[in-house]
Amino acid sequence: MIDRKTRAGVIALAGIGAFTFAGPAAAQTALKWAHVYETSEPYHTCAVEASDKLKAATDDRYSIEVFPASSLGKEVDINEGLGLGTVDIIYTGQLFAGRAYGPVAIGGAPYMFRDFEHWDKYRKSDLFADLSAGYEEATGNHITSLTYYGERHVTSNKEINMPADMEGLKIRVPNAPLYMMFPRAAGANPTPIAFAEVYLALQQGTVDAQENPLPTIKAKKFYEVQDYVNLTGHITDALLTIVGGPAWNAMSEEDRTALEGVLDETAECATQQIIEQEQELVQWFKDQGVNVNEVDRAPFREATVKLHNGEDASWDQATYDKLQAIE
Repeated sequence: MIDRKTRAGVIALAGIGAFTFAGPAAAQTALKWAHVYETSEPYHTCAVEASDKLKAATDDRYSIEVFPASSLGKEVDINEGLGLGTVDIIYTGQLFAGRAYGPVAIGGAPYMFRDFEHWDKYRKSDLFADLSAGYEEATGNHITSLTYYGERHVTSNKEINMPADMEGLKIRVPNAPLYMMFPRAAGANPTPIAFAEVYLALQQGTVDAQENPLPTIKAKKFYEVQDYVNLTGHITDALLTIVGGPAWNAMSEEDRTALEGVLDETAECATQQIIEQEQELVQWFKDQGVNVNEVDRAPFREATVKLHNGEDASWDQATYDKLQAIE
């Protein structure tokens, strides 16, 4: 029979053993990655794959838990959450990040890029690195990557071939001022509505139209409540991957390097899948009975470029000239 003193020693040793066993699991930090996209989209699936890669790259010190479809808040909420530490990583549009540091929004402005190649060189440029550094200085949050989101096109219940066809059209745009530049240039009425609410707004006629890339139009099923996909290609859009200051500052230099590498790889994963989807989706929409309308973009571009350095611009002329000079 074990006396009281011996029993106490056994219990204490058991406790130490349990603590030692639980230690490594408890030490792992799960980074919260929030976004507003669907689980079927490459942004999400590639982000989910990033967790195992980060575990391997950090000897199991860090993992990633992904929260899709606005489950941790709308775009504005998750941007604010970075500094608060309620989220650790986000995908966000350049125009949303531009609310905190205006110049970084330039990459999301309409008809800012000549084509995909121009955009691809921009994301690898010294200019983008400088803009990212300016954003970090202004916010404390760290931009790691830029993921191709696709060319944005207008869906509507009428055919759109020229700016005059958009006169007075009530078109949903994301809640960031620069998304209004293209509709205003074409004479439309831009109406900010949260991403999660767009389908219902189109279905109920709250707005007449919306604009997004083809993969998003498919994923969100906007084609079910719109008759036309008009290939305006007015924004060569992209998503910033941003790590919040509290999370970034808590990491060692070694783990930061690992995280940056994994997030760059994730951006490339989603970018390549979006490129492939864009190439296939025109025919897919036609097969669904949707009217896919080829548009002469020249008059839309001409109307919009006039506004590039107007009152809505959040960048200076020098930044604009550097971007246009990229070849």
